[in-house]
Amino acid sequence: MAKKKTFEEALKELEDIVRQMESGDLPLEDAVKKYESGMKQSKFCLDLLDKTEKKISLLTKDLDGNVKEEPFEDE
Repeated sequence: MAKKKTFEEALKELEDIVRQMESGDLPLEDAVKKYESGMKQSKFCLDLLDKTEKKISLLTKDLDGNVKEEPFEDE
């Protein structure tokens, strides 16, 4: 079974890509591939952050002041 990528792994990969591209040592073709990969990592991270933000927003307090979590309907 394939391991599911975490936010932290994707962010580290994105940081590595940025560092490589900023070095200016990549040939154009490699830089384009790195850019495409970086965009995928960026989208993955942003999507995960968006889903997490939605989940957090569902945390509410009941009438007694207790925190309760409502089910999150993922689209």
